[in-house]
Amino acid sequence: MITKIKIQGYRIYGDFTLQPNKKLNILVGGNDAGKSTLLEAIGLALNGRIGGRSAQEELHPYWFNKELVDEFLKRCASGEKPGLPEILIELFLENRPELQFLCGAINSDRKTNACPGISFKVVPNPEYEEELAQWRESPTALIPVEYYKIEWRHFGDEALIRRPRQIAVAMIDSRTVRSSSGIDYHLRQILSDHLEPNEKAKIAQQFRLVKESMTTESLGEVNNRLREIRAPLDNQVMALAMDQSSQSSWEGSVAPHVNDVPFALAGQGQQASIKISLAMQRLSEQTSVVMIEEPENHLSHTSLKTLLSRIDDAAGERQLFISTHSAYVLNRLGLDSLRIFYKGCSSEITGLSPDTVSYFQKLPGYDTLRMVLAHKIVLVEGPSDEILFERFFRDMCGALPMQYGIDVMSMHGLALRRCLELCAAIDRPVAILRDNDGCDPVVLREPVADLLQAGRRELFIGAKEAGRTLEPQLISCNSAETLRRVLGITEQADLAKWMTREKTEGALRIASSTETIAAPPYMAEATAFIHG
Repeated sequence: MITKIKIQGYRIYGDFTLQPNKKLNILVGGNDAGKSTLLEAIGLALNGRIGGRSAQEELHPYWFNKELVDEFLKRCASGEKPGLPEILIELFLENRPELQFLCGAINSDRKTNACPGISFKVVPNPEYEEELAQWRESPTALIPVEYYKIEWRHFGDEALIRRPRQIAVAMIDSRTVRSSSGIDYHLRQILSDHLEPNEKAKIAQQFRLVKESMTTESLGEVNNRLREIRAPLDNQVMALAMDQSSQSSWEGSVAPHVNDVPFALAGQGQQASIKISLAMQRLSEQTSVVMIEEPENHLSHTSLKTLLSRIDDAAGERQLFISTHSAYVLNRLGLDSLRIFYKGCSSEITGLSPDTVSYFQKLPGYDTLRMVLAHKIVLVEGPSDEILFERFFRDMCGALPMQYGIDVMSMHGLALRRCLELCAAIDRPVAILRDNDGCDPVVLREPVADLLQAGRRELFIGAKEAGRTLEPQLISCNSAETLRRVLGITEQADLAKWMTREKTEGALRIASSTETIAAPPYMAEATAFIHG
């Protein structure tokens, strides 16, 4: 189990530390926030590979953090001789008996930290000291990776040549399911882990016998004819035989099928689901890490619901890292496991009560992800409030809220306290608008007073004397003649009843009108607060 992750100089991460949850970690963030890079870095440190190929083969200049490279070039230009850019990825592991052979204190923790762990470094190769010295005389933003080497060691300072078998790890990227010859490297690894050693040996032996029989039987007649051809210079006999080398092992020839259809020809959603399910169902008592990129991709809502249930049921003691852009995944698996990423930095959700986590799990359709990713939030009671707030905000500020990074969301009947608690947990500036429903605003404020914070989280309630809901609030600050003209209703119609009955339609007509319409005071106050 990974207890701490340190990344220095790798892609978006200049100097990054994360202490993951023991079981579930849900990674959310905007595009290029660092979610995929984190999973990639974990995979590099655990496997020494990336995309199924060795890290040394895949090493390229764009692995190096741009800001650190720019700083290096700046210091070189000023006449300094800074150290060459390097990459460090460290995984600190749980102190378990089966991992003691990885134990040591050779790590970057300033205070001695003797524990099991793995270190992955990309450093200058001293064998190319002369070439690196020449490059230093006129350095460029493209680091000369040809003169670098990879050091893959455990904290006891011994080199690793393959992933320690005590650490079972699987990485599934469901965004793009890549299959080569019907089965890709990661799936082959997952399937292999489902087989016992004696089963693998038996299959390998039988596969060798099958190839041998093809050589003697199917190719026999061809080889008899080839004996007459003396192509080699020394007149030796030529013959065809099935390849018995490790390059043609049974793992590369056996492909899974789904309902008699080769795996590579199954739907992408089916492929992703199979990979995830196999990874989650591995029979292993050792440390196990499963990393899943966006499980919602290529899946219908029903299939996603089934897959998440399987993940939940099979999680056990495995440590999961799941990146997602789906509010359903976030709510269903648990908001308390949330890790928020932004430009190479990470923050965790704190202070969320188990009751609130359970509340959103039971209502997984609510778009909490919008709340998590927004810079500022405005929470309103319904769609008509949302439509009108955006209109009044545009009138006062000259642009729609989203252009200022402000997301206006309807609570759709959700409990105000639950929504406010989530905003407090992720520390988002929020303005909450609600009707007074005939109650004193002071009384309505009391149940959530402990979650409010002046200048950060504030509640705005319509004045009691102006009416119970939004519609009478509008009527109280605008002339009936103006509203009738904007709404397109006659004098014979009861204005208040029509607006109450046709809430959303009325809001849409007001929003599209070019006439000047005054905002209810509580909406104007909320606009001024959230706009800042």
